[in-house]
Amino acid sequence: MQNYVNSILDTIKQKEPYNTKFLESATDVLNSIIPYLEQNPKLKELSLLERIIEPERILMFRVPWVDDNGNIQVNRGYRVEFNSAIGPYKGGTRFHPNVNIDTFKFLGFEQTFKNALTSLNIGGGKGGSDFNPKGKSDMEIMRFSQSFMSELYRHIGDKTDIPAGDIGVGEREIGYLFGMYKKLTNKFDGAMSGKPLEFGGSFCRLEATGYGAVYFAEKMLNSHNDTLRGKKVAVSGAGNVAFHIIQKLYEYGATPVTCSDSKGFIYDEDGINLQLLIKLKQNSHESLEKYTESRKYAKYTPRSKFHKTRNDIWDIPVDVVMPAATENEVNINDAKIIVKNGTKYVIECSNMPSTPDAIKYFLENKILFAPSKAVNAGGVVTSVYEMSQNATFEPLNREILDEKLKAEMKKIYVDISQIAKEYGYEDNLVVGANIKGFKRVAEAMIKQGVI
Repeated sequence: MQNYVNSILDTIKQKEPYNTKFLESATDVLNSIIPYLEQNPKLKELSLLERIIEPERILMFRVPWVDDNGNIQVNRGYRVEFNSAIGPYKGGTRFHPNVNIDTFKFLGFEQTFKNALTSLNIGGGKGGSDFNPKGKSDMEIMRFSQSFMSELYRHIGDKTDIPAGDIGVGEREIGYLFGMYKKLTNKFDGAMSGKPLEFGGSFCRLEATGYGAVYFAEKMLNSHNDTLRGKKVAVSGAGNVAFHIIQKLYEYGATPVTCSDSKGFIYDEDGINLQLLIKLKQNSHESLEKYTESRKYAKYTPRSKFHKTRNDIWDIPVDVVMPAATENEVNINDAKIIVKNGTKYVIECSNMPSTPDAIKYFLENKILFAPSKAVNAGGVVTSVYEMSQNATFEPLNREILDEKLKAEMKKIYVDISQIAKEYGYEDNLVVGANIKGFKRVAEAMIKQGVI
């Protein structure tokens, strides 16, 4: 089966050599499911891999809008509807200047298997735009969002494709997008998740990805007769996910000692002051450098001082590493430092933050490693609960939703750890997650015929 997998990966390289992130994701998934393929040779006869690596639909469209100076600007909009075998497409919307088709193919592919790890019936998709919301006024963001939705609305719906937020798209942007969707379709439904509470949003949705990551982490440590209590944790990022990871870590008795943004990182040995972090990053949109004005003993390291081949935030000796910023923020050089520092657990919270060679190094050195597609599934879990509430017009309270989220994250850990052991890869959660997600999608595709 290795030759079969290699032939598929070679095809991707030949057809789209520029889609490096998608190739990285496909390489990770396909190589780790070889034990399952060997037990199910009919998948080769059915060309299952050839089908599963192709998105069902890719949308790309222009987004013209007018800035505050009256100048016409043009951006690109994207939506990759990757796989709907087990349910309608579901995945975030990202506004960031560096995105392209490669970004959304990789994210949509990952989302397909992430969603399949849950007990919910949802497929995988992802989209967004190369629009940069940083430095834009509220009115500019509103005009852009409305123009973006004036095309996207044709392709989404509560039983078709349900976008959510992602990097650069929070409640403000979701509000503008949903408002335009409602105007154009004359429908008030669950076609978008992550809405504010005032019009169909759900309790716990904002917190879900961060909380879910910590619930997963605690279950993982408990299964190895350990706990988060007393642990020093390195967290990257300084946005919504990082905020709620830090909050929940404190509740579990751990001490998060780092956070980061695009310009540098903070090391606070006494523990990150969450209220100060939120004030700087969410309320005032300031650089993390300002953090040291209030916390004199904290250390700020600007990105300009980083080693050329490393992300210096991972130089801090800790018990647990939780990357929560962006993809490929942990490379092989970072991995070597993390292992050297005696870290026991690496728990991915953002999408694909570790490079393939870093993951390989962690596993070879017996680091207990948890892949992002399992760890950060909490956001999509709560998004589906939001969709359900929109359909019935009956909101659930915060306590019920939090318990549902906690139970789902624990179940994901149990499922993938069991399947890893079943295939002879005990404690290899990469293999467990990829086989579990792939198996569910593949079986649904087979039963639905060649479509």
